[in-house]
Amino acid sequence: MDVGLLIEILFKVMGGLGIFLLGMKNMSEGMQAVAGARLRRLIGAVTDNRVLAVLVGMSITCIIQSSSVTTVMVVGLVNSGFMSLMQAIGVIFGANIGTTITGWILTLKIGKYGLPLLGIAALFFLFSKNERVRYTGMAIMGIGMVFFGLELMSNGFKPLRSIPEFQAWFCRFQAETYPGVLKCAAVGCILTTIVQSSSATLGITMGLASTGIIGFHTAAALVLGENIGTTITAYLASLGAGTNAKRAAYAHIVFNIVGVLWITALFRFYIQLIEYLVLFAPETPVVENGVKTYPHMLAAIAMVHSGFNITNTILFLPFMGVLARLVTRMVPEKTIKEAHHLTYLDVRMLDSPALGIEQSKKEILFMAESVEKMLGCLRDEFSENQLDEAREQKIFHREEILDNVQREIALYLSELVSGRVPQDVTQEAQKQLRMADEYESLSDYIENVLKMFLKLHRKGLKLSEEGCAEILDLHDHVAAYIIEVSTAVREDVADVVIRAYSEGERINKVMKKYRKQHLNRLQAERVDPLASLIFMDMLNAYRRMKDHALNIAEAVARHDIE
Repeated sequence: MDVGLLIEILFKVMGGLGIFLLGMKNMSEGMQAVAGARLRRLIGAVTDNRVLAVLVGMSITCIIQSSSVTTVMVVGLVNSGFMSLMQAIGVIFGANIGTTITGWILTLKIGKYGLPLLGIAALFFLFSKNERVRYTGMAIMGIGMVFFGLELMSNGFKPLRSIPEFQAWFCRFQAETYPGVLKCAAVGCILTTIVQSSSATLGITMGLASTGIIGFHTAAALVLGENIGTTITAYLASLGAGTNAKRAAYAHIVFNIVGVLWITALFRFYIQLIEYLVLFAPETPVVENGVKTYPHMLAAIAMVHSGFNITNTILFLPFMGVLARLVTRMVPEKTIKEAHHLTYLDVRMLDSPALGIEQSKKEILFMAESVEKMLGCLRDEFSENQLDEAREQKIFHREEILDNVQREIALYLSELVSGRVPQDVTQEAQKQLRMADEYESLSDYIENVLKMFLKLHRKGLKLSEEGCAEILDLHDHVAAYIIEVSTAVREDVADVVIRAYSEGERINKVMKKYRKQHLNRLQAERVDPLASLIFMDMLNAYRRMKDHALNIAEAVARHDIE
C-alpha cells in the first residue's frame, strides 16, 4: 500500500471536508442575515396548527440550510417558553424535510464552477459597502465553497478505487441484506454523530457514490443512518435545559429512529421505487475523458433522503399528540423545583442572531409588565395611605428581579452582537439595551417612592389629604404615560414619541402645579417640614419616571433627541 498516496488522499478529503463545512456555515449565516426579518415572521407564525408548524420548520431550514441549527434553535425556544412542545415537534418535523434541500443543491452539475463562484462572491463580500449585497455575497460564497469542497472530496476519493485493501474493506459494508442495511445505517449514524453535521456526511456519501467506491444501496442505507446521527446535536443542546426542551430533543430522536426502523424493514421495496422514479439507473457510469463517474447517483441519493423524510412526516403527523405524550412520560416533571432562570433568554440562540434578538425583546416586555405591576401596588399603598408589608415586599422583590434581568439582557445582547451580525440586528440590540436600562431605572424610582412613603409612616407622619390626593393624581398620570409607552414597545409603534412629548409636557405642568400648591400650604404652616421634604422628593421622582419613559419612547422611534 502506497503511504504517500494515502496521505495525498487524506489531505484532499480533509481539506475538502473543511471547505465544505465552512461553506455550509457561511451559506447559513449569509442567508440568515439576508432573510432575518422573514425568519422572525416565520417564528411568529408558529401556532398549534401542526401543518403550519411543519411548513414553518421546513421554510426556516430551507433558508438557513441546516437542520441542526433549526433543531438547536427550537430547543432554545422551548426552553425559554417561547414555543410549546407541540409547536416544537411540528417545527422539528418540518426541519427534517427542509434539510433535504441540501442534497438537491449538491446534485447540481456545477462542481467545477465552485471555485470561480467562490472567488466572484468573495469580491462582493469584501468590497461592497451595501450590507445586503455583502451578506448575499457571503451566502453565494458559501455555496461556492460547498461545491468546491465536494469536488475536492470526490477527487480525493477516486484513487481509493485502485487500492485493493480499501476495496475489500468497503465490500464489508454492502446493503444487499437486512443486516447489511442496518450495518450501513449504523455507520452513517456514527459518522454523523462524530461530525455533528448531516450535510457533511451527506456530502461524503455523495462523494464516495459519485466515484463508484460505494454502490447506491450502500449510499442509501448510509443516508438513512445519518438521519439518526443528526439528532445528537439537539440532544447535546438539551443537556442542562428545562424539561420541555429535553422532551423536544427526545421527540426528534424518537421520530427519526422509528422512521429509520420502518423504512429499513421495507428497504428493498423503497429502493426499487426510487430506482423506478429516477430517469437513469443510479449505477450507470458516465465516461468523460476516460474517467468513469456516476452522476445519476447524486439525484437518486437526494430522492432517498427527501422521500424518507417527507413520508415519515406524513405518517407521524396524525400521531403528533401521541409522540408528545410519549416523550412526556420519558422525561417526567422534576419533583425538585428547577432552578429559576430568566424566562426568555437562552444562549442556544446566539448562533441565530436574527431570531435571538426576538428572545431578548420578550424579556424587555417582561420588564415593562413588571413595572406596570409595581406601579399598581404603589398606587394601592397611596390610596389606602397605610402600610401593607406583603404589598411592599412585592415591589422590592420585583425591583431585585428587574436588576438581574437588566444585567442578563446586557450580557446576552453583548454576546449576540460580538460576532458577524447584520446592521439591523445590531441596531435592535442597541435599542433593547437602552430600553432595559430605562425600565430598570423606572423600577428604581418606584422603589424610591415607596421608601419615602415608608420613611414618612415610620416617623409617625402621613401625607395631608390634599397632598395624598395630589400624589395619587400625579401617579395616575405617570402610570398611564408609562403604560402607553410600553404598549408602543409591544406593538413597535414608532410615532409614540410625538404623543410622548406632548403628554410629557402636560405631566410637567401637573407636577409644577402641585409643587406650587404644596409651597402655599407650607407657607401657611400646615405641613410638617420632613413631610414637606418627602413630598417634594416624591414629585421629583415622578418627574424622573416620566423622563425615563420618554427615553423608552425615543428608543422605540429609534430617534435620540438630547
